[in-house]
Amino acid sequence: MSHYIDGFVLPIAADKIPEYQSIAEKVSKIWMDHGALDYRECVAEDTDAKDMVSFPTLAGTKDGETVVFAYIVYESREHRDEVNAKVMADPRMHEFCPDHGGTPPFDYRRMAYGGFKTIVSV
Repeated sequence: MSHYIDGFVLPIAADKIPEYQSIAEKVSKIWMDHGALDYRECVAEDTDAKDMVSFPTLAGTKDGETVVFAYIVYESREHRDEVNAKVMADPRMHEFCPDHGGTPPFDYRRMAYGGFKTIVSV
């Protein structure tokens, strides 16, 4: 069975990583409670990319920023849509969403996001 992945790449001030990690730990539980199969948040560590575009370049980082790469795994796109609807309706999410007065430690407008159909899985 091929899974469906929501992927994220976002620039964030390096000194905001502990705050971001705390939030990510909380929201990961919400996604998992509503049926996500896996949830990962990863901070850049080795981004030298000879003859390729590095993640910091891709994310448009500024001085003092690093990159977070994250993904959530679902059974299918339909499953993703069901899980995300439940997550967005969950009152626990309100403290993290700007629409509800939350103040995230990064600029959502600079985050790249997309849904991906898995084509290879081993």
